[in-house]
Parts: sequence; C-alpha cells; structure tokens
Amino acid sequence: MRKSQTGCPIHRSKSDFDQSFEKQIPLLRYGMTKTGTLSLCHPVAKRRDPLLLFSFEQATMRHFSMRLTLCAAVLLSLPLTAQTAKPNDDLLFQTSQGWSPRVNVESGTVMVYGIDSTTAERIQSWRDHGYRVTVMTGVAWGRYADYLRGDFDGKEHWNETQQEKTGKLILHSGREVPYIAPSESYGRYLSVGVTRALDAGAQAIYLEEPEFWARAGWSDSFKKEWQSYYNEPWQAPDSSPDAQYRASKLKYFLYRRALAQVFDSVKAWSTAHGKHIPCYVATHSLINYAQWQIVSPESSLIHVGADGYIAQVWTGTSREPNVYEGVRKERTFETAFLEYGAMQNLVRASGHRMWFLNDPIEDNANHSWTDYQRNWESTLVASLLQPDIASYEVLPWPDRIFGSHGLYPTSEPTEANPHPAKAAIPSKYETELQTVFHALGDMRQPAHWLISGTPGIGVLVSDTLMFQRAQPLPSDHNLGNVYGLALPLLMHGIPVEPVQIENTYSSQTSGTPTLDHYKLLLLSYEGQKPPDPAFHPALAAWVRAGGALVVLDDDKDPYNRASDWWNTGAHHDATPREDLFQQLGLNSHAEGLHRVGKGIVLYAAKSPSALTYDKAGAETVRDLTHQAATAVNLPWKETTALALRRGPYLIVAGLDGNAAPQAIPGRFLNLFDSHLAETTSFSITPETRALLLDLDAKLANPATAKILAASARITDIHTAPNTLTFAASNIEGRDDNDLTAVAIHLPRPAKQVTVDGKAVQSTYAQQVLRLEFPSRAKPQTISITF
Repeated sequence: MRKSQTGCPIHRSKSDFDQSFEKQIPLLRYGMTKTGTLSLCHPVAKRRDPLLLFSFEQATMRHFSMRLTLCAAVLLSLPLTAQTAKPNDDLLFQTSQGWSPRVNVESGTVMVYGIDSTTAERIQSWRDHGYRVTVMTGVAWGRYADYLRGDFDGKEHWNETQQEKTGKLILHSGREVPYIAPSESYGRYLSVGVTRALDAGAQAIYLEEPEFWARAGWSDSFKKEWQSYYNEPWQAPDSSPDAQYRASKLKYFLYRRALAQVFDSVKAWSTAHGKHIPCYVATHSLINYAQWQIVSPESSLIHVGADGYIAQVWTGTSREPNVYEGVRKERTFETAFLEYGAMQNLVRASGHRMWFLNDPIEDNANHSWTDYQRNWESTLVASLLQPDIASYEVLPWPDRIFGSHGLYPTSEPTEANPHPAKAAIPSKYETELQTVFHALGDMRQPAHWLISGTPGIGVLVSDTLMFQRAQPLPSDHNLGNVYGLALPLLMHGIPVEPVQIENTYSSQTSGTPTLDHYKLLLLSYEGQKPPDPAFHPALAAWVRAGGALVVLDDDKDPYNRASDWWNTGAHHDATPREDLFQQLGLNSHAEGLHRVGKGIVLYAAKSPSALTYDKAGAETVRDLTHQAATAVNLPWKETTALALRRGPYLIVAGLDGNAAPQAIPGRFLNLFDSHLAETTSFSITPETRALLLDLDAKLANPATAKILAASARITDIHTAPNTLTFAASNIEGRDDNDLTAVAIHLPRPAKQVTVDGKAVQSTYAQQVLRLEFPSRAKPQTISITF
C-alpha cells in the first residue's frame, strides 16, 4: 500500500519512532542534514516504510529470504472433488521482494512493488510459482534520483520537491526521495517507468498515493504552475482563505494530470499490444487525507482513466483520534467504518473495482503485538461490514510481519517499562491471520443486516474537504465537520455512510443514481464546499422526490468567501448554502423543518465541529435526524451493536456504551480463534469484534464430509464414501509450535487421520473434526478414514 511501504511519516529529527523502525528493518538509507533545512512527514500524518523503494535505477536493498504461504481458507463452496485453485484478483498483496517460501501469500495476485532493473526478474519469480503478477509503484515519492538529477530528460528537477513556507523541503526518506510537485515532465517520467513494467509482463498497474501536502506550495515549480493555471502571479497559500483554497485546487489538478498521463500511456501500450491492462489507484480515504492535511485527486481519477481503487485503510489511519461528546480519543473501529464506507461509496455509482486493504500491523513499530492484533480485528470487521465490496488486499509487506526482522514489543510501552522486550509474531496470531485471509476470498455472498439501526442514512462529503486544511484559517483540526455529523449516528448503531458529492451529478456514473440509495442525508458546508453548481439541482430533485435533508451550518466558515462558482459570474451568493436553498425554494434563513415536494429540509444554524466539543452535541444531531426521519415516515431505530450476515458468515461489532451483553444463538466457528473454537451462543459486548462461521447455514447436507475452515491453502480434494483426502500448504513454520488448524465436518468419528502418512491426534465433537499439525510450505497430504 500504501504508504510506504508507503507512506511516510515521521519526524526527520530522528525520533525514537525512526530509530525504532530502522532497528526493525535495516537497509540502505539516505543521510539527512542537521541544518534544519529538510523536513519529513509527521508520524501521525503519513506512513513510512523503508521497504518501498521505487526507482528507474537499480535499487540497492537488503533482500529478506522469507516465505509466506498465507492461505487461510474458509472454503464454503468447495466441492469434494479434485480441485486446484487458479490465480484471480479478488485477493492480492504487495511486496518489493521476489518469490520465496516465507512470502508465498497464496492470494492469487501479487503486486510487485517498484520499477527498477530487478523488476523483470521479480515478476518472473512470482509467475514461475503460479501467480498473476501486477506492478505497484509510488506516485508522490520514490527513488527518483535519475529524474531529479536530469538523467531522464537532460534537465534537473530538484525544484519539483514540495516545499513549505520556511523553505523546508518535504521529504519521504532523504533528499533524493522527496514528495514531488508534479510537472508534465514528471508525468512523462512515470509513464516511461510504467511502460517498462508492462514490457516485463505486468498484467495490471497500481499507482500508489498521489499526495500533495496542504502545508506545501512554495516551490519554484508550483509557482510556475500557478501562473500557468490561473494566468496570474502566484499567491502565498497562507495569505488568505481564498489563496489556500485555490492552491489546493491546483494541487488536486496537478496529480490528476500526472495520473491521466500514465493512464493514457498504458492504454496506448495496451492498444499497440492487443491487450487490456487495467490501471488502479491505491489511495487513502478522503476522510483520512483531509484529517492528515493532504490533497489528492481522489474521486476525479475515475474520470481520467482509473479503473478502480485500493482503499488504503489500516490501523495507522483509523486510530487517528477524533472528538465525540467532548472526548478526544482513538476510535479505530468507528473511524475505519467511515473510511471504508467512503471508499465503498466512491465506486458504487460507477461500478469500478475496489479492494479494501487490511494490515496486520502498522508503520508505528512501537506498539505491541496485542495492540496490532486488536486493531487489525477492528479494521477488518469494519471492512466486512461494507457489503458492496468483496475484494481485498490481505496485507502489505509480508516481510515485516512474518520475517526475521519483524520484531515488535511484547507489551505496550509504559513509563515504568518504556522499552519492552521484542519478539516475532506470536504463533496464534499467525494462524489466525491465515485462517482469515482466505475467508476473505469467500465474501461474495448475499448480505443483510442482522443487527443495526436505521439504514439508508448518509453524510454528504466532497473532495473539497482537503482544500481547507492549512493556514491561514484551517477547518477543525479533528475534522469535526464530518465526525460531528457521522459519529452521533454510528455510535448508536446506525450504519451511516459518507456519500461522495461528486458522484451525485457526474455524467460518468452508471446504474442506480447515487442518491437513490438513501432516504436521509446530512449536509454541512463547514470545512468543505460544493465543487460544481450541478450538485444543487441534483440534491433538490432528490428532496422533492421524497428525501429528507438535514442541514447544519452556521455560515461562519471563512472559506465561504473563497472565489468559486457561487460568488462569481452570474452568482452573487455570500455562501454556497444560499444557492442550495434557492434551488429548494426556501429562504436562506429558514430554520426548522420545511416541506419541499414530497420530501423535507430541516435546517439548524449550528456548527457540527462545535457540537463535537459539547457533551450534549451528539444528542442534538440525533434528535434533528430523528425528527427528519419521522417527517418522511422513515422508521427510527438505534442499537448497541452492528451485525451483518454475508452468506454463512456473521460479522459483529459492539459499540461504546454500557449496554448489557447481547446474545446471538446458534453454532459458530470463531475465525479469530487460532483453534477454530465453536460456540453455541455468541455474546456481544462493547468491545466485541468477531468474524463467525455459522455452521447451521454452512451445512446444507450434514451427511457429507466438508472442510469448514483452515489456516492453509486447501487443494486436491478427493472424497469417497468413507474417506477424505486433501493437500494443505501454508507458511513454513519456524518450529513445531507454528501450527496449521483445520476444521472438518464429518458425519461420524474418524477412524484414522494421517498427515503425509503419519498418524496425528485429532478431536471430534458435534460432528466437527479438528486437526492441528506443524505448518509446512510444501503441500502436505491429509488422509481421513471415517
């Protein structure tokens, strides 16, 4: 993904975080000056991971010889006949390494990261082992020394480094790996590199993280682009809200232009070679980019050639604190739910592809394995609660998770123990991960809510959220203009969804119009602005057709005065809300509830951000939303948990509060349990995060033997009246404590169970046979007589 292994973050003051991470994964690094003239990303603002080194030159890297056959499997539809899996792209992962047993993730598709002299060799190594091979490479940063020095086109490009007001350069990992302010020359450079990857055999291209920092905008190249784009001299972005807004619009345009150049070059190559090579973009959510103060072209990329996205949501983005009822803290599950929801909505109207990323750890190497596991479960559950998406990047950078350098604290640092001992991944977590990875391959299932509040409610968001995040007057630091509308509903079990404004009027959407999916929408122009005048007629038509619109806005946002369509040309409105109310036939000062056609508008002159700091603010938002729902006869329901059924799977999350435990009756395998434990009644508490396999739903024919779940890739299945045989392969165990777990439905007890001809112990209860045996990368043959 993602971030660095994507992205960056880090104080380049050689903080403890940097030092800790460098100890984790030693490799070549660029030196840094100590003059204070260079700056890198703040750890909470970006991800960084030294394994991702993109380059058109040969990269010097320490190669880890590790292997990962992560192939956990819950094979719900697997017929009991001989079967061998074929490569597909529903599950994928990324790595900068060639194939080796310890990184053999068995996802079907691998994204080989980076373009350099080793790319073709790495591609071939994965192809030789049966993978569909694609290439991922960075967009905003990478090993671009040949471009910066002028080797590419005879001109130096150091002035394309993103730059702050003080003159500090924004660097990813050294002077030769900066964040780029992209020119057209840079777009051509990326296009040449991607073409080399296609020549080497890449079957798809993934472009990662087109990112322009909101605090940037002082480089010579950016000043030149301003003159060209606006036909006027550059203005310092912090000189006024208007200048900051316009600077952000330009940053948005520059990366959209650069990616359009790459998309066009790939299409030209495809045409010349008689192939179809799709291009995707790996990007953070709009919510995260706005909170981390980054500008990216996000939703507009579909319109310049992108075939879809990878949603880079993980613990690092979702643990960013927000404020609810006056309390600022991490809410990993709730934030992830909104992040994944925003990305799901991004492609709902267009029908383009979307993969949801999950990361078993994160870039901050100072957390414990327990913390990583708990937060991975939270983000995973949040992703599975978005029923429209069934494709996943199961992990990035397997080396740092399963490799010999993947050592992380065994407990969280404390004042008494600031440097706890470090260890490799616990065996139980390794088994759990493998069980879940391939369960993700079986999520194309009919879905419905088992427990939830009122569905069909959304919060309208625009890419312009990213345009108001820097000086002189940035929007709320904690993004309360979004969380202040969404969290009051989500925390009470209402599966609220961020709704992309740009999709409501785009001519390139297809199928059901975006707004028809919703019965009630919340909107504020605090912290964002409508990007196009076409939005208001579309929204007004939706209201008149029966929709309920709740508007919370005190009209005090200084960016209302930024130069844009609502106050230029034929428009003379002080705020964009005034134009919306004109479209709705309402007086702009008309607070309260008003009928508009078959629908209603409920307006309150309140600041969503201010409400987040008020203990009673969330209740205010819920009361207004409830009032609007009642007015359009939308049944109102609140719950203390969310539970979604996807075929035989149950995905469950408890929500904050003091609610009494809730029980779901039935027979379930707990896929977060390394032993695949069974329960006959599952209890939901506020801390619950669960992925369950419903045995009653799974076993349509109880008289037939069937593999239920496994922490391995299962192939070569053969059945006879009294026997079952199959092969299992997965991560090569470090020792005999690294176990493969398999759960099998047998109509009667087993008489004999062998692994590669050797008898192994098993347990049998309630027609479920459980096996555990040492993990091996080479397929092991399991034979069962019953």
